[in-house]
Amino acid sequence: MSTTLWDTTGNAIAAALTAERRQAGAIGAGQALTLVIVAAEDQVSTAERAATAAAEAHPSRLLIVVRRQPDTTDRLDAEVSIGGRLGPAEAVVMRMYGRLALHAESVVLPLLAPDAPVVTWWHGPPPDEIAADPLGILAGRRVTDCALADDPIAALHQRAVDYARGDTDLAWTRITPWRALLAGAFDAFDAFDGTVTSARITAEEGSPSAALLRGWLSARLGVDAVSVDDRGPGITTAEIRAESPGGAERVVAVHRPDGRSAVLSVTGELDHQLPLPRRQLGALLTEELRRLDPDPVYGEALAAATGTEHRELEARPGQRRHIWRDPMQAAG
Repeated sequence: MSTTLWDTTGNAIAAALTAERRQAGAIGAGQALTLVIVAAEDQVSTAERAATAAAEAHPSRLLIVVRRQPDTTDRLDAEVSIGGRLGPAEAVVMRMYGRLALHAESVVLPLLAPDAPVVTWWHGPPPDEIAADPLGILAGRRVTDCALADDPIAALHQRAVDYARGDTDLAWTRITPWRALLAGAFDAFDAFDGTVTSARITAEEGSPSAALLRGWLSARLGVDAVSVDDRGPGITTAEIRAESPGGAERVVAVHRPDGRSAVLSVTGELDHQLPLPRRQLGALLTEELRRLDPDPVYGEALAAATGTEHRELEARPGQRRHIWRDPMQAAG
């Protein structure tokens, strides 16, 4: 069931959504959150697939905002569906033209699911200042992806500059399996009674996930983890070394040369081959929607990866005040 509205208004979209809910009945009930997605036209289909996969695990109202040319005539086109091509979720795809694209929140706010948390996800280069985008201000959880920026490492540093509690990045989500493997393998150090001496990450050049993994290891282990560039894909090796009081050394290493499976090796034990595939976007988004509270471990890793004082990041408020900047005036 879907309704397409051309040159419409926010009120007409709300009315169409109500009509679709009435027809869908139980399908359209019980939304756990509102997921606001900001995507460019050439990224819409990818964002739709990921959001549909995530909504299967987390019933959501999907509000997809596509900002078109701000220098054209104001117009709003929308597709409203429940149980249609975007799965069982309530979904509204809005294409905004002209000056309306600069005020997307005026259309989005009335469409938020009542009494439900709001998550905003930018599927594209992250904004330099989330406070300059009102779609980020209205959300309690904000998801970016530095890997899509022209300079991912510079974008990661900007995330630290702009950080507020409730922010996260899919570059962080991508390393969850790595962190789980390393944390589990680190239990082998308990009987060893050793002191960690070094940690090293090998990954393709410019990987924000590798930078965050390095930051996480540095913050957790109290050592200056280092990064080494190679051809990838992604992260290929994570290695931790420790030394016992008697001088014996133990090494924990995870090696994934092909982006699909990894070998876990611990000194004195047999190697284990484990699946460690590079996950699809929908799986990453699904994981992020499992928690709607701030992630202090991400803040800790981001601070260590960018050389920022962690206490300074955590002292920042979790809410932002909107900063209005008119891109048309800036261009002039």
